[in-house]
Amino acid sequence: MPPAADLAPFLLVRQHFDSHKLNDIPGAVHRTLSTSGMASKVKPGSEVAIGVGSRGIANIDVIVGAAVAWWKAQGMRPFLFPAMGSHGAATAAGQAAVLAKYGITEASMGCPVRSSLAVVELGVTPEGIPVVMDRTAYRASGVMLCGRVKWHTDFSGTLESGLFKMMAIGLGKASGAKCYHTFAYRLGLEAMIRSVGRQVLTSRRILGGLAILEDSSHDTAHIEAVPVENMERREEELLALAKTWLPHLPAALDVLIVNEMGKIFAGSGLDTKVINRAVWGDINPWPGIPHIGRVFVRDLSPLSYGNATGIGMADVVHRRILKKMRRQPTYVNALTSSQPASIRMPIHFPTDRECLSAICSTVGRQDPANATVGWIANTLDLGLMACSANLRGELERNPRIEILGDARPLEFDEHGDLVDWLAAQSEQPLSA
Repeated sequence: MPPAADLAPFLLVRQHFDSHKLNDIPGAVHRTLSTSGMASKVKPGSEVAIGVGSRGIANIDVIVGAAVAWWKAQGMRPFLFPAMGSHGAATAAGQAAVLAKYGITEASMGCPVRSSLAVVELGVTPEGIPVVMDRTAYRASGVMLCGRVKWHTDFSGTLESGLFKMMAIGLGKASGAKCYHTFAYRLGLEAMIRSVGRQVLTSRRILGGLAILEDSSHDTAHIEAVPVENMERREEELLALAKTWLPHLPAALDVLIVNEMGKIFAGSGLDTKVINRAVWGDINPWPGIPHIGRVFVRDLSPLSYGNATGIGMADVVHRRILKKMRRQPTYVNALTSSQPASIRMPIHFPTDRECLSAICSTVGRQDPANATVGWIANTLDLGLMACSANLRGELERNPRIEILGDARPLEFDEHGDLVDWLAAQSEQPLSA
């Protein structure tokens, strides 16, 4: 088929972010755990529960495997359990399957994986929040959480996504997650996370956490064992560091094309602090982030298992997403998090050509050739992208940007769908 009529041609560009990549991940895990003092809190031969979440964390199998090996070397009996609230369709089997997709199984890790939704009660916070904890983990001699510390997609604060959130919503399983989000609707997410986390600490089961930080290129950049004594303060410091590595798009855009959305890329399906959206519908609410006029999403990652949470932040989507969307996990996630707006149905068409033609007519440009358009694989990987050539001057002034070749028009296949330059360049084709 011919190129897209009227739109400017596109440049393939690469953003060069500062690298903080760790070269020896197992060594980093062993060194930090060895100086943490965690092993001294449990007797040799004790069971230690290691909680693992559902986020798409780089090298998570390597990190968790190294943690398991370290605990074994201390004479302990570690086991793994999902600490992911209502994810995995809020079933024990579904949550174990999420870990398995990340390469975390009994066979690969060399220890049991115990998945259950049963909980024990831990009392009530001063704000009146009833707190529960994964029963399997509670029965162990100690619990260590293994999770990434990063910015949250729904709010900004000094404590966002990380060990405390995992200790609250992750350990609370489906029942706890639903209850906590109900209170967060009034109290705010950060206040809820702090309150529930502090109550969980009174159980005296938490040994600490293995905090993981990633740089702008999604490489493992820092791993730190955080003892329970200073978890809250140290996580605030680690979050401040992680925020300095938050990647941005290189320019304001009339339209942003996103190849794939899904839980593997962000808890909200799309990283709100990349697309400058809020899960409840606000457009461009985050200061200091490029303004994005419209968002077009082409596909749903297979690693989201049909969970299309976040689809409501898109302005237009390809109809293939609706075919892949599974109602049960999507509804469970949206209702548990008290965010029904996140799954509102956007405009949709059966081809990329129709989606682009429709949405580009809504950005206030009399001439579509003047529309500024960006194209990314997903909101986690901003290294390789395409930009409309009318942004060339701005891109050339950006020292992080490398323009890869001459501008060329968008191409469509016989079905009216985009020929994917990004997938061809990275040799990672878009899922069918």
